[in-house]
Amino acid sequence: MLKFILFDIDHTLIDSGGSGALALNLAFQDVTGITNGFAGIGFAGKTDLGIIRDALEKNRIQIQDGWLVRFLDIYLAHLRNATARGMGHVKPGVRELLHCLVADQDFQLGLLTGNIEEGARTKLEPFELNPFFPVGAFGSDSEDRNALLPLAVQRLAANSSILIGYSDCVIIGDTPLDVACAKAHGARSIAVATGPYSLEILRKTEPDLTLKDLSETFKVINWLKR
Repeated sequence: MLKFILFDIDHTLIDSGGSGALALNLAFQDVTGITNGFAGIGFAGKTDLGIIRDALEKNRIQIQDGWLVRFLDIYLAHLRNATARGMGHVKPGVRELLHCLVADQDFQLGLLTGNIEEGARTKLEPFELNPFFPVGAFGSDSEDRNALLPLAVQRLAANSSILIGYSDCVIIGDTPLDVACAKAHGARSIAVATGPYSLEILRKTEPDLTLKDLSETFKVINWLKR
């Protein structure tokens, strides 16, 4: 049975070395004059649009038409500069797992991330991971993470003429919000403790599988095939 495996990015596939937070803060300062505008705002599992909304509310800023487009352009420029510094790294086991999955006809790979699409691709580019993910759904598609799985499935169909049900989708991520997104559509989930949440906290969200990281390649693949 064909499975659609959807990966989160930050703290699941890679650690960007703080480049995303740095770029957001620099862009916010450029546009509003406020330094550390995202201080105290949680990023884990949220979409970029939701994070930006939180910063605007925290700093009591009313925006005008065109503000968001301008902000995102500046953010992406800072993000490209930050990622070029090479501060990040790929999470344990990720490369090995991706190579095995793309070599197996039982699997299709995609992204399901809160990053806006160009930001997602920018973060993955230094690690040459983009070719593994021909399709995906992104934070630029919706502020609501739970709305992203249907979009990813639609794009798989449009890109590859592959029709797949939500029950044959597996979301892999490092936060309770990744697990919640899967549950919202009857998909399955793998929670990995490679981000800010411990194994114990992730288990309480009742994912279908909980792992300390993705280094046990054959365990993951055998579980996916079951």
